[in-house]
Amino acid sequence: MPHQTRLAALLCLAALPAQALTQDDVLAARLLSGWQTDSGTRMAALELALAPGWKTYWRSPGEAGIPPSFDFSASRNVRSVAFHWPRPSVFDLNGVTTIGYHDHLVLPIEVTPLDPAMPVTLRATVDLGVCKDICLPASVTLTTDLARDTDAAPIRAALSDMPTPAKAAGLTGIGCTLDPISDGLRLTAAMALPDQGSPETVVFETATNGVWVSPATATRSGPTLTATADLVPPDGAPFALDRAGVTVTVIAENSAVEVKGCPAP
Repeated sequence: MPHQTRLAALLCLAALPAQALTQDDVLAARLLSGWQTDSGTRMAALELALAPGWKTYWRSPGEAGIPPSFDFSASRNVRSVAFHWPRPSVFDLNGVTTIGYHDHLVLPIEVTPLDPAMPVTLRATVDLGVCKDICLPASVTLTTDLARDTDAAPIRAALSDMPTPAKAAGLTGIGCTLDPISDGLRLTAAMALPDQGSPETVVFETATNGVWVSPATATRSGPTLTATADLVPPDGAPFALDRAGVTVTVIAENSAVEVKGCPAP
């Protein structure tokens, strides 16, 4: 249940006061200023350097991970931001699966300015969790001017390590069925997708805020990968799922595939 996942994260944080470590011992962060794209957006990135063995979390962090949150409201000349998440790793510890990044992360951020002809100042407050044997809640506030073109190499490397789009990965079909359960929906996706390498971890995400998604169970039979997860909205009742807003990510040891949309069979 969602409350159990949240409880696990809180218990992890509750152990913190007895520890001598501080955020500065395990985390360094900065914003990278990249370049202006052909469409007029500005490419930037958040860079996190973690102490050896420490990790932080992907946008969908798994059973007990802590998802990052971002506040760009103090920026200047920024209309919107979009994240380009690199391929994450899957961590299994004592039977608990989490998803994220270890040691180092460059997260590309594409910024759409209010006025493309004017300079852009990006100011980000980022709240995140960093974990090893214990977890630390971390918060950083960072500022950079995007008027100059620098730091291109690490950003381009991160963009090249994003999950492979479904068609390029060889997906030839996907069919998704929905079954009502007492507090929401059960979603099952059957994907005609080449084997990505064992194990294959499947993550479902929805476009609807507040919907809790259980860890998916996944099985493979030849060319078909089938995954099932429960979706529970805040009111705990069956609901109308926006199929086009579903993202299915298949993560293996050395690859990841991103599937947009979950149509009916």
